[in-house]
Amino acid sequence: MIAPLFRRGRLALCVAALLALVAGCDKEPEKPEPPKVDTYTKASWEELPATSDPDLLAGFRAWRSACARLAKDPVWSAACTSAGQVAEDPAEIRTWFKAQLEVYSLRNARNSPQGLITGYYEPVYAGSLKRSKQSTVPVYGIPDDMIVVALDGLYPELKGKRLRGRLEGRVLKPYDDAASIRSNGVDAPVLAWLSDPMDLQFLQIQGSGRIQLDNGRQLRIGYADQNGHPYRPVGRWLVEQGQLKQEEVSMGKIRDWAKANPQRVPELLASNPSYVFFGLNPDSNEGPRGSLNVPLTAGYSVAIDRKVIPLGSLLWLSTTRPDGSPVIRPVAAQDTGGAIAGEVRADLFWGTGAEAGELAGNMKQQGQIWLLWPKGVPLPSTAAAQPQASKSQG
Repeated sequence: MIAPLFRRGRLALCVAALLALVAGCDKEPEKPEPPKVDTYTKASWEELPATSDPDLLAGFRAWRSACARLAKDPVWSAACTSAGQVAEDPAEIRTWFKAQLEVYSLRNARNSPQGLITGYYEPVYAGSLKRSKQSTVPVYGIPDDMIVVALDGLYPELKGKRLRGRLEGRVLKPYDDAASIRSNGVDAPVLAWLSDPMDLQFLQIQGSGRIQLDNGRQLRIGYADQNGHPYRPVGRWLVEQGQLKQEEVSMGKIRDWAKANPQRVPELLASNPSYVFFGLNPDSNEGPRGSLNVPLTAGYSVAIDRKVIPLGSLLWLSTTRPDGSPVIRPVAAQDTGGAIAGEVRADLFWGTGAEAGELAGNMKQQGQIWLLWPKGVPLPSTAAAQPQASKSQG
C-alpha cells in the first residue's frame, strides 16, 4: 500500500502545482499605483480669473475680520499684522495681496481643478419657548449623559477625532441615533420648540439659525455638539428610493416631497442617523459664528475641508450662482461642515432668511479654488490639518 499512496501523493502535488500555475497565469498583473497628484499647484496672479466684484475690498475685509483670532497663528500672524496697516483703498489692497501671498491652484485626486461649490445660510423658523399644540418638535441642547472622549491626547495622529457615547455600567456605548432621539427623547435641555420636523432637519444641516418667537424676538442658536453618528444626506435617500432624480435634489424639492408625503417623513429622517445639539447665542445682528468662532460674512465666508484648507485661510473662488452669473472673488475659510469634504470643495455662506435660503438651496455649481498662502510659509499638509468636529452637517 505504500507505493500507491506515494504515487497518489505525488499526483496530488502535481495537480496542486498545475492549479497554482494556471491560477498564476489567469491572475491579472498588478496595476501600477496612479501618479501622486499635487493638491497645491503653483500658479501666478496673472492666471487668476478677473474678480466679478468691483474690487477686492469686501473679500479682504471678510478675511481680516478673523485676524484677532489668527494673531497667534504662525501661518497668518505676520500677514494679519501687515493687513492691519493697509488702508481700505482698492489699489493698496491689491498691492498687499501680491506682496504678501502666493497663489496655488487646488487639484483633486484626478488632477482636475474643477470641484463642487454649494451654499448654506442661516434659516429663520417660527417657534416657541414652550411646547404647544402647534410647537411639538424640541430643539435640544447638549445631553447631560453624553460623554465626549478626545483621542489626540494619546494618539496625536487622531487630532480632532472625538468619540461620543453613554456609559452603561463601565462600558461606553454609542450614543442614540437620530431616530431613537426623536422617538424616545433625550436627557437634555430644550432650548425651543418648532412646529415642523423638517425645520429642525434643515436647521441641523445648516448648523445655526434663528427661531422667531411670538413676541417678536429672534432666538439665535448655533451648533454645540453632535451624537457621533455619520451624516447621511436625506436627499440621497430620496434618490435611492426613486422619489427624486439626482439633479433635482434641493432643499425646496425635499420640503415639497415632505409636504406631499407626511406619512413617510419619519422614514426620510431616519435615513440620517446624525443629530445635532444646539447652544444659545447672544442676540445680535451679526452673522452666525462658524468653526473659527468669528461672525460669517454673507457672500464671502466659506466652509471647507480642514484636511486640505486650514481655517483662517484666504482663498480665490471662481464659480457661478444658480442663474449662471459669475461669482469670482476672494473669500475667507471660516467654517467647516460634515458634508464638505474634498480638495476642491466649498460651501458658500449666503446670509440669513428666506432669500438667502432660496439661493443656498439651489447652489450646486462647478467651480475652482486657489489658495492664497503667505510667502515663505510651508504649505499645509494633510497630516497637520486634521478636522475637528464640524459645526454643521451641510
